[in-house]
Amino acid sequence: MLEVTRKSILSGNTNTMALDISQEHLDMYEQVGGLLVQAVFPNLSKEEREFLISGITPDEWNNTFGEEE
Repeated sequence: MLEVTRKSILSGNTNTMALDISQEHLDMYEQVGGLLVQAVFPNLSKEEREFLISGITPDEWNNTFGEEE
């Protein structure tokens, strides 16, 4: 597990999430550019992938857009 910290594009808050990824994969994703998050991290949930992209936590998403039905 790797602790990843991102700034939310919704709230501006800094959030941290423990993800089942390696530092090497994260570095590759961040440095190469143009890679699809689902291709690099197929094991992550859609909420975890959204966090990597935007820093938005599941709670922030649900508070802003409502829960998925």
